[in-house]
Amino acid sequence: MASELDSESAIEIRRATHDDYDAVADFTGDIWPDRGGDYIPRIYHDWLEDEPGQGKKTFLAEVDGETAGIVQAVMLSDDEAWFQGMRVAADYRRRGVSHRLNEATFEWARRQGATVGRVMIFSWNAASLGAARASGFEPITEFRFAHPDPDPDAAGPHAVSSDPTEAWRYWTHSDAREYLRGLGLAPEESWAVRELTREDFDRLADETAVFAVESEDGLAGAAYRTRSYERPVDGDATDGSSDDPETERWVEYGVAAWDGVEAARSLFAAIARDAADCGAEKTRVLIPETARFVTDTPHAGVDIAEEPDFVLGIDLTATR
Repeated sequence: MASELDSESAIEIRRATHDDYDAVADFTGDIWPDRGGDYIPRIYHDWLEDEPGQGKKTFLAEVDGETAGIVQAVMLSDDEAWFQGMRVAADYRRRGVSHRLNEATFEWARRQGATVGRVMIFSWNAASLGAARASGFEPITEFRFAHPDPDPDAAGPHAVSSDPTEAWRYWTHSDAREYLRGLGLAPEESWAVRELTREDFDRLADETAVFAVESEDGLAGAAYRTRSYERPVDGDATDGSSDDPETERWVEYGVAAWDGVEAARSLFAAIARDAADCGAEKTRVLIPETARFVTDTPHAGVDIAEEPDFVLGIDLTATR
């Protein structure tokens, strides 16, 4: 215990800068080699905020002057904070670095007005799950990604409209919303979730796409598109070592919810057509991690990720 306390006392936290790239890339470059490697080195310079006051801050931990860890805090709404990219160098794990980084993000988020903070962690990342729980995070929900193939000719049994009012009406009464605690992928930030609002559906109908499934018995499904982006092809360089890595276009959909497999087929067909219109080669669609949604998806003929992701949250108003 004494050595852990001594290590914590030597930890210093400061804002990360572009000049820290080499040190960060050095300890993150070897993370998860069997899963395609870490994305931090590839996006580091774009990831950093350019100036204070941008609604985000990236924290760097140093131990005796050596880079030991990194994490970023982002405000997704007036009272929702998101924490992402927590990484701790192998030589400094289990020495209090992640705890100190978390405490720094909590304090920053409170000053911005956040009342809740959330993180997303892969279900297989036991070390990060344990560290998050130790810092006060509690489980909220879990989800999985579905991957319908882009197809301009995809068809389903039910009509699908682009009416945001109908999509919002379905979402507000769906069991998916209850299970996901009202959360969907945030349009403002990749790999982040926040509470969805009626204004989101209206805005996304104008800026991206919104879907509402209309069955003979009434509304039966809803979804929305968050963004499209270029991503390195699996197996290609992700560490910045290639000047021109091969990429493929992905389109992301922030949530999909439906009643029954026929509604699922109709919703995924609409998403497949939309993705084809966007010139996508791959898609990902957030679905709730329940037995019904996870089994409906392959029953509808759509590929699904092998593992779920967990969302954890912390009440930032609680006295600490």
